[in-house]
Amino acid sequence: MGTIISSVVFLVFVGTAFYFAYRGFHGVYRNIMLGRPEDLSDNKGERFKTMMLVAFGQKKMFKRPIAALLHLTIYVSFVITQIELIEIFIDGAFGTHRIIYHAWEHIPALRALYVFTIDFIEVLSLLTFAVTVAFLYRRDLLKLPRFTSLDLKGWPNLDAHLILVFEMILITCIFMMNSFDMAANNNEYGFWLSGIIAGWWSGADQGLLEIFEKIGWWGHLAMVMVFLVYLSYSKHLHILLAFPNTYFSRLTPKGYIANMPAVTREVKLMLDPNAQVEPGPADGSTPKFGAKDIFDLSWKNLLDAYTCTECGRCTAQCPANLTGKKLSPRKIMMDTRDRMEEVAVVLDANKGIWKDDGKSLIENGHISVEELRACTTCNACVEECPVNISPLDIIVQLRRSLIMEDSNSPNEWNGMFANLENNAAPWQFSQQDRLNWESDN
Repeated sequence: MGTIISSVVFLVFVGTAFYFAYRGFHGVYRNIMLGRPEDLSDNKGERFKTMMLVAFGQKKMFKRPIAALLHLTIYVSFVITQIELIEIFIDGAFGTHRIIYHAWEHIPALRALYVFTIDFIEVLSLLTFAVTVAFLYRRDLLKLPRFTSLDLKGWPNLDAHLILVFEMILITCIFMMNSFDMAANNNEYGFWLSGIIAGWWSGADQGLLEIFEKIGWWGHLAMVMVFLVYLSYSKHLHILLAFPNTYFSRLTPKGYIANMPAVTREVKLMLDPNAQVEPGPADGSTPKFGAKDIFDLSWKNLLDAYTCTECGRCTAQCPANLTGKKLSPRKIMMDTRDRMEEVAVVLDANKGIWKDDGKSLIENGHISVEELRACTTCNACVEECPVNISPLDIIVQLRRSLIMEDSNSPNEWNGMFANLENNAAPWQFSQQDRLNWESDN
């Protein structure tokens, strides 16, 4: 009866966690799809190569070898430690105990493989614990500038600390589960690190050892499920989204800024009234220039925002930010994500129907005009991002909306715009008079 109750509790607990995780991930997908369509289905081979190098191989991280190695340790540990979950899920569902070990224990090669796998997981876990402490040290004692800036105050700072604490609790539970199990079974399994720890509990009451082993087992499971549910609300969603985000990277050269089709059409007609151009909107409506809210950005821009790791490498290299300007490319991505969550609240409250809340991505507590104007379009942020995010693309689109939709630009710019429109050049000379300087020599 106890085994049946334990299995039912396990299935209810895991099922509930997966349900809430599904809701969270479905909400993220829904929010990303609020963006306008963008076709990024070309060059599949090149895209797969980019994904493997940048997301899986973490190519861009190794510009800073020490930080890269620390991050790689956690990344590999995260992947490898999930192997142990296979046995935990089987044991939980059927009320067994180390079912894979007992199925293999009489086959020397498979038993050795099992022990090696657990030993490898424990070594990685110990290294990850040390790396987690190092990350906390860098944030809270060294206080690296990119981890202490104003755009990380509040929830972003708490989020970063919560995930590190989760990791430490999870690792502690792994060693509790294995070491107390070893102590309760006279070191039957032969694990190395947990075997050392098990020696500390030699002579302890058998019942007490089994209770602590169960605490470790359930603690391990609980932390994995909590992390799964929490992931869709955390910056650590990049663990999953880094792969699609790098696959759908724009393959155009860095520095390329896409033209607006409606503007391109008008320029071609201005230069040659007989030029062959794509027709305008069938209903004769005026096209929208740039982006003012998340609905005007593409789904790739919104995927970028959810993939942002908040590492701050973009902001640390931004020349505008380095010279004291208000612009922070990291904040651009965080504000875009916050606006998506704000929109999601309205959608959820109205059963999926959007009702204008009178706000937008520009101002309203999100991205200010001052930030947008500070950008030099140098692409430093794009070059630095370890998962190929482009804050610049969002900045350019928002700036286009400011100027072309709202006529919101400095007077110095307005003079240049007028000259471009009237004289096809930034200078206040007609095209016919442009070469008059030659006759003066």
